[in-house]
Amino acid sequence: MLVRLVVLAALFGFLFGFDEGVIAGALHLIHHAFHISPTVEGVMTGAVPLGAIAGAVIAAVMSDALGRRKVLAACAILFAFGSLASALATGPLVLTLARILLGIAIGASAMAAPQFLAELAPPRTRGAVVSTFQLMITMGIFFAYLSDMLLEPLGQWRLMLAVGIIPALIAWAGIAHSPESPRWLVLRGRHDEAAEVLTRLQPVLAPTEVVATIAEIRDRAERRGPEPGWADALNPGLRPLVIFTVMAFILQQFSGINAVIYYAPRIFAEAGFEGATTQLAATVGLGAINVLMTLVAMWVVDRLGRRKLFLIGFAGCFASLAVIACSTLSESHHTGYVTAVCLILYMSCFAVSLGPLPWLFMAELFPLRFRSRGMAIASIANWSTNFVVVSLFPVMLAAIGISATFGLFAACCLLGFIYAWRSAPETKNVSLENLEASLARQGRAQPA
Repeated sequence: MLVRLVVLAALFGFLFGFDEGVIAGALHLIHHAFHISPTVEGVMTGAVPLGAIAGAVIAAVMSDALGRRKVLAACAILFAFGSLASALATGPLVLTLARILLGIAIGASAMAAPQFLAELAPPRTRGAVVSTFQLMITMGIFFAYLSDMLLEPLGQWRLMLAVGIIPALIAWAGIAHSPESPRWLVLRGRHDEAAEVLTRLQPVLAPTEVVATIAEIRDRAERRGPEPGWADALNPGLRPLVIFTVMAFILQQFSGINAVIYYAPRIFAEAGFEGATTQLAATVGLGAINVLMTLVAMWVVDRLGRRKLFLIGFAGCFASLAVIACSTLSESHHTGYVTAVCLILYMSCFAVSLGPLPWLFMAELFPLRFRSRGMAIASIANWSTNFVVVSLFPVMLAAIGISATFGLFAACCLLGFIYAWRSAPETKNVSLENLEASLARQGRAQPA
């Protein structure tokens, strides 16, 4: 049961990654079809994170009211409809609106799925379980790049965008017949159902352990008092957690990851790779590295811990981006190879650290009663900065060039390292209830 639910919830990560990555190979074909400017290109490409801002807010309200499972089922329907509308788009405006719908689905599921996974998983494997969401994001990106490469010679950008309908329908069929999070059931007073689900998820638990776990969840929820509102994010006990998770996502996005994901073929073209097929092949290779290193992240996140891994990620991304910025200053015939190697190193460092950790911190740090709202605030920060980076990247390339653009991303990674050193907490091997109690005693997120 646990494995099945993890696979189903993580499938929404696949949809997230696919609908982010598929535009990369389709963009030059859409250019020919609609003759769009760099500004229109940026807005159309950035429509996904723009819609995701609304999706995160919707999920914050509906996830507590309806449950995690129903929110994910609704997201699957939106994924299917958005993919169909994108494939049938008659112009840039229609395509932009369709991608906003996909963004709403991505924003809502990117909040509900990690929350669902964190609430299902045992403490000893929670890091790896929640990281499956990030793994599936990378697999979705890789599959999008691969399908783009196969369909590009046919000029079938509409078919590229339509492929996303298939996993969306699979996700809907699976999640519609799945149980709800036991922690959400406890919040709604449905203790017997919660105990039944917990027993099915962790059959190794004795009946007395199940009863004790339900009692611990209920006790922690009741001690928090009335349901907190949005303004509670400013309370002294919650404010440091909100600031840390928001900053983790802002610094993740300003590392430039979504500029690379959305515009990888364009970046390879700027670095000297000629021909759409070559650029897409290099992009597929980058996607494969993303998947492989996310698997490494799942293996090390519960061993090395969150804090140490966060520091390693920022340091590696800074070094890789700084070399790209320096190498692209010249027009040497080695520039393309140096850029390709550094992008591989950058993607490796990001995938093993900066990719999964903000999602994991977001799912772990917030108290149960504030979790949906806290995750929504962090998600809004994520998608807002994602939109800024993705929509401005074509304009920045045209205005200041690839070297200065990657130099700015490198500087943000350096700031991220300093911030992580000062503020990143350690949360491995601690139950969500004990973590909540520990942070409440501290009054703020302390470094390990």
